[in-house]
Amino acid sequence: MKDEEFYNDIQKLFEDLPGNFNILEEQIDLEVQMKYFEISRKVREDQAEINYLEFADELFMPETDLDQKKEILIGLAGTDDVKAYRILEKFLEQAGSEIRSWAVLAVQENRMLLQTSLLDEQQFFISTGLGGKGKKLRYYLVFINRNRNELLTKTQQKLVKDELIFGLKPVDGEFESIDFSEGFCTSLVLLPVTADIKKVFSNVVEECNQYGDFLEEDMIITNVKVLSRNEILDIVNKQNNLELPDELEEEDN
Repeated sequence: MKDEEFYNDIQKLFEDLPGNFNILEEQIDLEVQMKYFEISRKVREDQAEINYLEFADELFMPETDLDQKKEILIGLAGTDDVKAYRILEKFLEQAGSEIRSWAVLAVQENRMLLQTSLLDEQQFFISTGLGGKGKKLRYYLVFINRNRNELLTKTQQKLVKDELIFGLKPVDGEFESIDFSEGFCTSLVLLPVTADIKKVFSNVVEECNQYGDFLEEDMIITNVKVLSRNEILDIVNKQNNLELPDELEEEDN
């Protein structure tokens, strides 16, 4: 019941979103995002008077400490000046893997600041671990086989893919990829933030099961990250364990 209420609350939140929202398109670990915004708040509070444009050159110097570069990125992100945006864009083009995610977030934050200033309209930002495209969020799906020890047949695999692509079209969703493994299949898709996620994918399972009842009704849906096989199996096993007491109770009766 709590999960259902939480899901409904999230759907209502998305439905009430104004049109002026931005979605972070790149896939960035949520822990990195949280750290970025944590330090961002601290920089805004402690060093609000600093003109970070004066330190822009240090971003491109190999000898500059990584933490210092992160602070400069955050400082420039909060600078309402097109020069700051151009510097951030230039840095992003050559940023190494150790700081690229920070540069992406800084560019996004500064772009929104400039949009708010130019349009005189507050911009809203949506970020998830899997990112998105345009006004759509990316989701990672796991459809679970009723037979956990087998791979779906070629016919079943084609059916799942075709029904998924077909089910996404009416809500302006986009299919990106699908993979089949023993016990389950996984997929990456894009959906508008206002789409009824649960309904879309439940319909896919229902349509597939008309031809052999080979998928579980329950599925895994996340926009946090791509799950490993072990993570998927852990979730499935925990769900099975939660259902076990009810089965035992029925046997006792």
